[in-house]
Amino acid sequence: MRSRPQRSFEASGSLYFPPELHPVVTHPLVAACGSEQVEWLLLRRLHDYLDFTSELESLGVIPVATAISRGRSGLHLPDGMRADAFKIVTDEAWHAQGSYDFAQQLQRASGVAPGRPDGSPPAFAERLDAIREGLPHEVRGVEAILFAIVSETLISGVLSAIPRDDRLPRSVRDHVRDHAEDEGRHHVYFRSVLRHLWAALTPKERKTVGPHVPAAIYAFLEPDYTRAIEDLRLLGLPDRIIEQVVEESWPRQQVVHDVSEASRSLVRYFAEVRAFDEPGTRNAFEEAGLLSDAER
Repeated sequence: MRSRPQRSFEASGSLYFPPELHPVVTHPLVAACGSEQVEWLLLRRLHDYLDFTSELESLGVIPVATAISRGRSGLHLPDGMRADAFKIVTDEAWHAQGSYDFAQQLQRASGVAPGRPDGSPPAFAERLDAIREGLPHEVRGVEAILFAIVSETLISGVLSAIPRDDRLPRSVRDHVRDHAEDEGRHHVYFRSVLRHLWAALTPKERKTVGPHVPAAIYAFLEPDYTRAIEDLRLLGLPDRIIEQVVEESWPRQQVVHDVSEASRSLVRYFAEVRAFDEPGTRNAFEEAGLLSDAER
Protein backbone atom coordinates (compact mmCIF):
# COMPACT_ATOMS: atom_id res chain seq x y z
CA MET A 1 0.00 0.00 0.00
CA ARG A 2 1.28 3.42 -0.87
CA SER A 3 2.00 5.73 2.05
CA ARG A 4 2.90 9.04 0.43
CA PRO A 5 0.05 11.53 -0.05
CA GLN A 6 -1.09 12.82 -3.41
CA ARG A 7 0.74 16.08 -4.16
CA SER A 8 -1.26 19.27 -4.57
CA PHE A 9 -0.12 21.92 -7.00
CA GLU A 10 0.78 25.25 -5.45
CA ALA A 11 1.75 28.15 -7.67
CA SER A 12 4.83 30.16 -6.74
CA GLY A 13 6.84 32.30 -9.10
CA SER A 14 6.62 32.02 -12.86
CA LEU A 15 9.04 29.19 -13.71
CA TYR A 16 7.38 25.78 -13.90
CA PHE A 17 9.86 23.76 -15.94
CA PRO A 18 13.66 24.06 -16.36
CA PRO A 19 14.34 26.10 -19.52
CA GLU A 20 17.49 24.04 -20.08
CA LEU A 21 15.32 20.97 -20.62
CA HIS A 22 13.15 22.76 -23.19
CA PRO A 23 15.70 24.74 -25.20
CA VAL A 24 13.23 26.30 -27.64
CA VAL A 25 12.35 28.84 -24.92
CA THR A 26 15.92 30.12 -24.76
CA HIS A 27 16.20 30.57 -28.51
CA PRO A 28 16.50 34.33 -29.26
CA LEU A 29 13.59 34.26 -31.71
CA VAL A 30 11.32 32.77 -29.04
CA ALA A 31 12.66 34.78 -26.10
CA ALA A 32 11.89 37.92 -28.14
CA CYS A 33 8.20 37.02 -27.96
CA GLY A 34 8.18 38.04 -24.30
CA SER A 35 8.32 36.52 -20.82
CA GLU A 36 4.60 35.67 -20.73
CA GLN A 37 4.93 33.60 -23.89
CA VAL A 38 8.00 31.82 -22.51
CA GLU A 39 6.13 31.08 -19.27
CA TRP A 40 3.23 29.66 -21.31
CA LEU A 41 5.59 27.39 -23.26
CA LEU A 42 7.12 26.07 -20.04
CA LEU A 43 3.69 25.41 -18.55
CA ARG A 44 2.79 23.51 -21.69
CA ARG A 45 6.02 21.53 -21.39
CA LEU A 46 5.15 20.59 -17.81
CA HIS A 47 1.74 19.47 -19.02
CA ASP A 48 3.43 17.37 -21.71
CA TYR A 49 5.65 15.71 -19.12
CA LEU A 50 2.62 14.86 -16.97
CA ASP A 51 0.76 13.51 -20.01
CA PHE A 52 3.82 11.49 -21.04
CA THR A 53 3.91 9.93 -17.58
CA SER A 54 0.22 9.03 -17.52
CA GLU A 55 0.34 7.53 -21.01
CA LEU A 56 3.58 5.63 -20.46
CA GLU A 57 2.47 4.04 -17.21
CA SER A 58 -1.00 3.19 -18.52
CA LEU A 59 -0.01 1.89 -21.94
CA GLY A 60 3.55 0.67 -21.55
CA VAL A 61 4.31 -0.47 -18.02
CA ILE A 62 1.12 -1.47 -16.20
CA PRO A 63 0.07 -4.12 -18.78
CA VAL A 64 3.51 -5.73 -18.63
CA ALA A 65 3.76 -5.63 -14.84
CA THR A 66 0.22 -7.05 -14.63
CA ALA A 67 1.14 -9.92 -16.95
CA ILE A 68 4.23 -10.67 -14.83
CA SER A 69 2.23 -10.59 -11.59
CA ARG A 70 -0.29 -13.05 -13.03
CA GLY A 71 2.37 -15.40 -14.38
CA ARG A 72 1.38 -14.63 -17.97
CA SER A 73 4.47 -12.85 -19.24
CA GLY A 74 5.92 -15.96 -20.89
CA LEU A 75 8.92 -15.78 -18.54
CA HIS A 76 9.71 -18.18 -15.70
CA LEU A 77 10.33 -15.76 -12.86
CA PRO A 78 10.81 -16.35 -9.12
CA ASP A 79 7.71 -15.96 -6.97
CA GLY A 80 9.26 -12.90 -5.35
CA MET A 81 9.43 -11.13 -8.71
CA ARG A 82 5.78 -11.86 -9.34
CA ALA A 83 4.91 -10.40 -5.93
CA ASP A 84 7.00 -7.30 -6.64
CA ALA A 85 5.23 -6.88 -9.97
CA PHE A 86 1.95 -6.37 -8.10
CA LYS A 87 3.60 -3.53 -6.17
CA ILE A 88 4.86 -1.99 -9.40
CA VAL A 89 1.34 -2.04 -10.85
CA THR A 90 0.18 -0.13 -7.77
CA ASP A 91 3.03 2.37 -8.08
CA GLU A 92 2.50 2.98 -11.77
CA ALA A 93 -1.26 3.38 -11.46
CA TRP A 94 -0.57 5.95 -8.76
CA HIS A 95 1.88 7.78 -11.03
CA ALA A 96 -0.64 7.85 -13.86
CA GLN A 97 -3.47 9.05 -11.64
CA GLY A 98 -1.24 11.49 -9.78
CA SER A 99 0.06 13.05 -12.99
CA TYR A 100 -3.48 13.41 -14.34
CA ASP A 101 -4.71 15.01 -11.11
CA PHE A 102 -1.69 17.30 -10.93
CA ALA A 103 -2.32 18.44 -14.50
CA GLN A 104 -5.93 19.28 -13.66
CA GLN A 105 -4.79 21.36 -10.69
CA LEU A 106 -2.18 23.06 -12.86
CA GLN A 107 -4.88 23.99 -15.38
CA ARG A 108 -7.16 25.45 -12.72
CA ALA A 109 -4.34 27.50 -11.23
CA SER A 110 -2.76 28.73 -14.46
CA GLY A 111 -5.53 28.66 -17.05
CA VAL A 112 -3.22 26.71 -19.36
CA ALA A 113 -4.92 23.54 -20.56
CA PRO A 114 -3.28 20.10 -20.87
CA GLY A 115 -3.45 17.83 -23.86
CA ARG A 116 -3.78 18.49 -27.56
CA PRO A 117 -6.85 19.68 -29.51
CA ASP A 118 -6.82 16.55 -31.66
CA GLY A 119 -6.24 14.22 -28.72
CA SER A 120 -2.98 12.95 -30.18
CA PRO A 121 -0.73 10.95 -27.84
CA PRO A 122 2.86 11.83 -26.93
CA ALA A 123 5.39 11.09 -29.67
CA PHE A 124 6.77 8.01 -27.91
CA ALA A 125 3.49 6.13 -28.46
CA GLU A 126 3.56 6.58 -32.22
CA ARG A 127 7.28 5.81 -32.36
CA LEU A 128 6.78 2.53 -30.53
CA ASP A 129 3.86 1.62 -32.76
CA ALA A 130 6.13 2.10 -35.78
CA ILE A 131 8.76 -0.20 -34.25
CA ARG A 132 6.11 -2.81 -33.47
CA GLU A 133 4.83 -2.73 -37.03
CA GLY A 134 8.35 -3.36 -38.29
CA LEU A 135 8.84 -6.54 -36.27
CA PRO A 136 8.24 -9.96 -37.82
CA HIS A 137 5.07 -11.65 -36.60
CA GLU A 138 6.98 -14.49 -34.95
CA VAL A 139 8.37 -12.13 -32.29
CA ARG A 140 5.28 -9.98 -31.79
CA GLY A 141 4.55 -9.70 -28.10
CA VAL A 142 8.21 -9.67 -27.06
CA GLU A 143 8.38 -5.96 -27.82
CA ALA A 144 5.90 -5.05 -25.06
CA ILE A 145 8.10 -6.38 -22.28
CA LEU A 146 11.21 -5.05 -24.03
CA PHE A 147 9.71 -1.54 -24.25
CA ALA A 148 8.81 -1.69 -20.56
CA ILE A 149 12.38 -2.71 -19.69
CA VAL A 150 13.79 0.13 -21.76
CA SER A 151 11.48 2.79 -20.34
CA GLU A 152 11.98 1.70 -16.72
CA THR A 153 15.77 1.57 -16.86
CA LEU A 154 16.40 4.89 -18.62
CA ILE A 155 17.35 7.89 -16.50
CA SER A 156 15.66 10.94 -17.98
CA GLY A 157 16.89 14.46 -17.37
CA VAL A 158 13.46 15.41 -16.04
CA LEU A 159 13.46 12.86 -13.22
CA SER A 160 17.01 13.69 -12.19
CA ALA A 161 16.99 17.49 -12.58
CA ILE A 162 13.58 18.77 -11.48
CA PRO A 163 13.65 17.60 -7.83
CA ARG A 164 16.90 19.56 -7.32
CA ASP A 165 15.83 22.75 -9.14
CA ASP A 166 15.01 25.33 -6.47
CA ARG A 167 13.68 27.73 -9.10
CA LEU A 168 10.57 25.59 -9.50
CA PRO A 169 7.53 25.45 -7.19
CA ARG A 170 8.08 23.02 -4.35
CA SER A 171 4.93 21.13 -5.33
CA VAL A 172 6.35 20.42 -8.80
CA ARG A 173 9.68 19.29 -7.35
CA ASP A 174 7.97 17.06 -4.78
CA HIS A 175 5.68 15.50 -7.39
CA VAL A 176 8.61 14.54 -9.61
CA ARG A 177 10.74 13.47 -6.64
CA ASP A 178 8.08 10.99 -5.53
CA HIS A 179 8.06 9.52 -9.01
CA ALA A 180 11.86 9.39 -9.22
CA GLU A 181 12.15 7.53 -5.91
CA ASP A 182 9.74 4.85 -7.09
CA GLU A 183 11.47 4.58 -10.45
CA GLY A 184 14.77 3.92 -8.70
CA ARG A 185 13.31 0.67 -7.35
CA HIS A 186 11.65 -0.17 -10.66
CA HIS A 187 14.99 0.36 -12.41
CA VAL A 188 16.57 -2.43 -10.36
CA TYR A 189 13.58 -4.71 -10.93
CA PHE A 190 13.46 -4.36 -14.71
CA ARG A 191 17.22 -4.79 -14.95
CA SER A 192 16.58 -8.25 -13.52
CA VAL A 193 13.69 -8.79 -15.94
CA LEU A 194 16.07 -8.08 -18.83
CA ARG A 195 18.38 -10.87 -17.68
CA HIS A 196 15.48 -13.33 -17.59
CA LEU A 197 14.10 -12.15 -20.94
CA TRP A 198 17.39 -12.35 -22.84
CA ALA A 199 18.11 -15.81 -21.48
CA ALA A 200 14.65 -16.98 -22.56
CA LEU A 201 14.95 -15.73 -26.14
CA THR A 202 16.24 -18.04 -28.82
CA PRO A 203 19.33 -16.93 -30.77
CA LYS A 204 17.06 -16.14 -33.73
CA GLU A 205 14.76 -14.02 -31.55
CA ARG A 206 17.70 -12.10 -30.11
CA LYS A 207 19.02 -11.51 -33.60
CA THR A 208 15.60 -10.20 -34.68
CA VAL A 209 14.73 -8.06 -31.66
CA GLY A 210 18.14 -6.67 -30.64
CA PRO A 211 18.63 -4.23 -33.53
CA HIS A 212 15.32 -2.52 -32.67
CA VAL A 213 16.35 -1.60 -29.12
CA PRO A 214 18.13 1.66 -30.08
CA ALA A 215 14.97 2.90 -31.80
CA ALA A 216 13.02 2.16 -28.62
CA ILE A 217 15.56 4.15 -26.59
CA TYR A 218 15.17 7.12 -28.91
CA ALA A 219 11.40 6.72 -28.82
CA PHE A 220 11.42 7.55 -25.12
CA LEU A 221 14.28 10.04 -24.93
CA GLU A 222 14.20 12.06 -28.14
CA PRO A 223 12.33 15.37 -27.87
CA ASP A 224 8.71 15.53 -28.93
CA TYR A 225 9.27 17.84 -31.88
CA THR A 226 5.63 17.70 -32.99
CA ARG A 227 4.30 19.13 -29.75
CA ALA A 228 7.00 21.80 -29.66
CA ILE A 229 6.09 22.84 -33.20
CA GLU A 230 2.38 22.96 -32.34
CA ASP A 231 3.05 25.26 -29.39
CA LEU A 232 5.26 27.57 -31.42
CA ARG A 233 2.53 27.80 -34.04
CA LEU A 234 0.03 28.75 -31.35
CA LEU A 235 2.35 31.64 -30.47
CA GLY A 236 1.91 32.85 -34.04
CA LEU A 237 5.40 32.15 -35.31
CA PRO A 238 5.65 31.43 -39.07
CA ASP A 239 6.70 27.96 -40.18
CA ARG A 240 10.09 29.07 -41.50
CA ILE A 241 10.96 30.56 -38.10
CA ILE A 242 9.65 27.48 -36.29
CA GLU A 243 11.80 25.22 -38.44
CA GLN A 244 14.86 27.32 -37.64
CA VAL A 245 14.08 27.38 -33.91
CA VAL A 246 13.62 23.61 -33.70
CA GLU A 247 16.74 22.80 -35.72
CA GLU A 248 18.91 25.20 -33.72
CA SER A 249 17.42 24.23 -30.34
CA TRP A 250 18.00 20.51 -30.89
CA PRO A 251 21.09 20.03 -33.11
CA ARG A 252 21.28 16.37 -34.06
CA GLN A 253 24.71 15.91 -32.53
CA GLN A 254 23.46 17.26 -29.19
CA VAL A 255 20.37 15.04 -29.26
CA VAL A 256 22.51 11.95 -29.87
CA HIS A 257 24.84 12.96 -27.04
CA ASP A 258 21.98 13.51 -24.60
CA VAL A 259 20.29 10.21 -25.49
CA SER A 260 23.60 8.38 -25.15
CA GLU A 261 24.22 9.88 -21.72
CA ALA A 262 20.72 9.08 -20.46
CA SER A 263 20.88 5.48 -21.69
CA ARG A 264 24.38 4.65 -20.48
CA SER A 265 23.23 2.33 -17.69
CA LEU A 266 20.78 0.54 -19.96
CA VAL A 267 23.45 -0.01 -22.61
CA ARG A 268 25.65 -1.54 -19.92
CA TYR A 269 22.84 -3.92 -18.95
CA PHE A 270 22.55 -5.11 -22.55
CA ALA A 271 26.29 -5.65 -22.57
CA GLU A 272 25.97 -7.72 -19.39
CA VAL A 273 23.53 -10.11 -21.08
CA ARG A 274 25.93 -10.28 -24.06
CA ALA A 275 23.46 -8.75 -26.47
CA PHE A 276 26.34 -7.25 -28.41
CA ASP A 277 27.69 -10.67 -29.28
CA GLU A 278 25.12 -10.46 -32.07
CA PRO A 279 26.72 -8.26 -34.80
CA GLY A 280 23.41 -6.79 -35.97
CA THR A 281 22.57 -5.57 -32.48
CA ARG A 282 26.04 -4.13 -31.93
CA ASN A 283 25.94 -2.36 -35.30
CA ALA A 284 22.52 -0.86 -34.54
CA PHE A 285 23.75 0.53 -31.22
CA GLU A 286 26.91 1.89 -32.83
CA GLU A 287 25.00 3.57 -35.67
CA ALA A 288 22.66 5.15 -33.12
CA GLY A 289 25.62 6.63 -31.24
CA LEU A 290 24.90 4.61 -28.11
CA LEU A 291 28.21 2.78 -27.64
CA SER A 292 31.13 4.52 -26.00
CA ASP A 293 34.68 4.02 -27.24
CA ALA A 294 35.28 1.52 -24.42
CA GLU A 295 32.18 -0.48 -25.37
CA ARG A 296 33.21 -0.64 -29.02
